[in-house]
Parts: sequence; C-alpha cells; structure tokens
Amino acid sequence: MERLAVIDMGSNSWRLVVFDYEAGSRWWTISDEIREAVRIGAGLDEDGSLREDAIERGVHAAAVFDGFCRASGIERVETVATSAIRDAPNREGLLGQIREHTERIRPRLVDGAEEARYGYLAICNSTTLREGFGLDIGGGSIQAMRIEGRRLAGTESLRLGSVRVSERFLPGEQAGKKQIAKLRAHAAEQLEQLDWWSGGGELVGIGGTIRNLAAAVMKDAEIPAVDAQGFALKAGALDKLIDRLAAKPASERGSIRGIKPDRGDVILGGALVLSAAMKAGGFEQVTITEAGIREGVFVESLLAGEDPPLFEDVRRASVENLAHRYRAHGRHAEHVAELSLEMFDGLREVGAHALGGPERELLWAACALHDVGVSIDYDDHHHHSKYLIQNAGLPGYTPRELILIALIARFHRKGDPDASELGDLAESGDGRRLRTLSAIIRLAEQFERSRDGAIASIEVVRNGGPVELRASVRPGGDPQVPLWSARRNSELLAEVIDRDVEISAARAAGELGRLGLA
Repeated sequence: MERLAVIDMGSNSWRLVVFDYEAGSRWWTISDEIREAVRIGAGLDEDGSLREDAIERGVHAAAVFDGFCRASGIERVETVATSAIRDAPNREGLLGQIREHTERIRPRLVDGAEEARYGYLAICNSTTLREGFGLDIGGGSIQAMRIEGRRLAGTESLRLGSVRVSERFLPGEQAGKKQIAKLRAHAAEQLEQLDWWSGGGELVGIGGTIRNLAAAVMKDAEIPAVDAQGFALKAGALDKLIDRLAAKPASERGSIRGIKPDRGDVILGGALVLSAAMKAGGFEQVTITEAGIREGVFVESLLAGEDPPLFEDVRRASVENLAHRYRAHGRHAEHVAELSLEMFDGLREVGAHALGGPERELLWAACALHDVGVSIDYDDHHHHSKYLIQNAGLPGYTPRELILIALIARFHRKGDPDASELGDLAESGDGRRLRTLSAIIRLAEQFERSRDGAIASIEVVRNGGPVELRASVRPGGDPQVPLWSARRNSELLAEVIDRDVEISAARAAGELGRLGLA
C-alpha cells in the first residue's frame, strides 16, 4: 500500500488526512486524520494581514503535522493553503517559518478557482450529482460552483466565510435581530454577483460548517448514528436550527449536539450564509457530502491521467472499494448477487412484487457486501457486516439507502427483518421492501451454500399456484447441499409474496434422479 498525507490549511481549521491506496488501482481508504482548530483567519487586520498569535498557532500545528508524518514514515505530503492565507499580505511570514521548522510541509497556495475545482472533484466523486450546483463554506470564503454533465462549468469565490462574517457581524456573545438581518442582507448582496446562481435544482454542500449543521439537524431527529453523507438538509430545518443557535450565547452554541465546540462561535454566521445562498438560488435543500478539498486533492492523484479525474459510477465504486477493503469481493459474493438479481427480476415478472430499479441496486450492493463481516469473525458475521457497512459509509448513497443496505446484509442469514431502525428516515413501504429484499438474498445465499457455483442460475416459474424457483445445475456440480439449504430457508419469501414457494432443479433427468433431487 502507498500512503499520501493531504493537509488542508483552511481559514478556520487545519486538517491532515492519510490516504492509503494501491498504486495502479482504484482501491483506497482513509487510515488516519488529525484536526486542529488553528483559526489562522481569526482577527484579521483591516488589510487582511494575519495576526502574530495566529501565525504562531499555524507554525505549531505545522510542526505537529510534520512530526506525525515523520514518525509514521509518510514521505508524500500534499499541502494546500486557502482563503485567509492566500489573501494575507504577510503570508510569507507564516509560510517561511513553516518551511524553516518542518521537513515535509511545503504549502501550496491555491486560488479561488483551484479551491473550487478541488471542491468539485470532492462532490462529483462522492455524490451522484450530474447537473446542479456545489457550495463550500470555509472560514474565510465560500466557493460557489456550477456543474454541468459532471463537469465544472463555473466558479466564484466570495468572502463570506463563517469566521469572516461572524467577526464582522456577530462579534459578541449575543446575536441580535438587527445583526442577523445585516448579515443576511450582506450575504444576499454578495450572492447577487452570481447571475448563474438561480433556478433551484440540486445543490451539494461541502465543508465543516455545512457538515456540522447537517449533523445537528440529524441529532435532533430520530435518525440512526450515521454520518451526514448524502443527507438532505431542508431549508425549513435549517431555519429552525438558526433560531436555536441565535437563542444561545456564542460560547454555548457548541453545546448543541452535532456542533463541534470549537465551531460554536462561528457556526451561526455560517448557517446564515448557507440560508442566504439557498434562498438566492431557489434551493429547497442541500445534500451533504463528507468529502472535502482533501479528497479532491487525493483523487486527482489516484486518478491521474483521467480528465476529469472522476469515478465513472460513484455508487458502484464505493461498494466495490469497501468490499475490496475487507476482502469480500470474490466469486461467492458475485454469484450471490447474480442469483439474487435473477430472482428479483423473475419474481417481478410473475407479479410477486412491484419493486423496481432503486431496490434492485440496493439488493446488488447488499449482496456485494454481505460477507464483509467475516473479516471480524465468521460467528455472527451478518451482524458484523451491518456494523461495517453502516459505519464505513458508502459515498453516493443516502443515509436511508445506506441503512437499508446494511439491514439487508444483516438479514441475509437469519432473523426477522425489521426496518424500525430507519427511524425518521423511513419511507412508506420500507418494512415490506426490506423483507422482500432480505428474503431474496437469503435464498441466494443458500443456493450458493457450498460456495462452488453448483447452482448456475435460477428461473422463476408460476403456473397459477405456487411460485417455483427452478435451479439450473452447473454441469458436474453437486446441488444436494444448496437445494437442501434453500428449501429450509424459503419461509420468509413465501410469507412476503403470500404464495407457496417450491424449489426444484433442472439438469439431466437421469443424473438428478440418481442424486434423489429430481
């Protein structure tokens, strides 16, 4: 495995993320992370100069990051510096000291357009956005992006970062109505510069401010403990959160669940900017991604040579990457998926269910990942699989879809499928949806019980009464164990479709008769 550390020297916080990856492939994972609330952009002078105490904090953080990389044996380090540093007349005082006191930290100043490009790469490699807009709220500035056909079609950097607007408009402990109104008006005026920021559509948000706001809304609802990846933060929920934040002193806003304490004094400013941006663009909601500039820098290296450096199918790539990480991407998982999808399609054709493409994709993902839990232990590996899927996350999927995939994997062996864990994320029909998909993967697992591909395919047949699952036996394959196991595990499917389920085998009649399986 190769290792690359990416450092993002933001205006509010500095973050080092270690990416492990296999050279020449698309397999990767995050193996470590350090975050420090440096606040390099705090208390800027009128001309934008960095304060001496901020420079000292920055040099200290850089030395810590450098020491970590040195101790960890990480040779490749990519460091980018954004808004507050690039705009500061005295930035060389900071950068020079960092070069003097570190071995591996060599910051690269990125302008607003390049910062937006890294944000775009993060968005389009972690969500399914093809046409729409992106928004990155940093500490010093925001980056607005227009995306067309998964290409970056327009960008603009505005000085509306959470630290900057908080210091200017919300300097005290209490946020008065007039102060909030002035901040909103200022943000709206700045956003008017973007004549293309309109028409609504899909908006994706990145950056710590937006992630924290989404996390706070999720914590306030009955939503399982998953990260904010793919969560749709609605304008109404954001407005309610703004009211809660404004009612608290700045020093107590970080006590709201989901808000990092070191963001408490600037989170309201960021929330008001996000609200203004959504109103100006006509957006009813913003979809959250956990990815950020760091992932943009990394994927540019991972997919070097591709223009633009994007995964062709984000959802498939994230599933296959997770399966590869836990060595669950072998022929068995592939064949369980093949048999599951054959049964899904066949059952739909005979009118046994009315599920469609979205559910079919969730079933495929669960099949690909159903055995990742074996990496912990075979015993109860279905529980382990659920835990790993739900906590590792799957970029490109919503929290609801993620939990459904995890639950389908959880019930692939046994148990009574229960969708109540979805909480407020549940949609109408999710209980039956989960039971149907769990019944299908459970039978597919049993048809592949010997892990030798003895059952090549499944045909679904219905002639008025019971539904017959006719297993086609591979030449030379022994179907005894898979047929025995499938017949013992057909009750859930029979209950879901409200029909008897018969399981038979199709091969040369003489051979099946000899085995007692005809």
